[in-house]
Amino acid sequence: MLKGACYCLSVNYEVADEFGYAMNCHCQGCRRTTGAAFKPFAGIARNKLSVTSGQQYLLINGDTDNNNTHCGKCGSLLFSVVRDGEYVHVALGTLTDSPSIRPGAHIFVGSKAPWFEITDELPQFDGFPE
Repeated sequence: MLKGACYCLSVNYEVADEFGYAMNCHCQGCRRTTGAAFKPFAGIARNKLSVTSGQQYLLINGDTDNNNTHCGKCGSLLFSVVRDGEYVHVALGTLTDSPSIRPGAHIFVGSKAPWFEITDELPQFDGFPE
């Protein structure tokens, strides 16, 4: 199991190192919620992640099956619940342990920040790859 936490360490979680995919998302929503040029994330079945402490501090933006879950104290984006609640997209920057997966593509580059230049060799997609 990998451990993760928010910036202020009020919320802690564990997630299996069994991610199915990892990408860098450049959509406007991910840029706004992270305050960065893109959100590096890894996707996994929702039942493979559990909040181990600080559940009372969770700030959920959205509904049960489609949301961004933040720490309500420091604002850190921890994960997003996606795909009708079946998966979570873990914000890789919140992991305190190193996952075995690395981002394999840039997605939503059609709406990336105009001031950011992608300089690596990863594949780029205008939306979510099929």
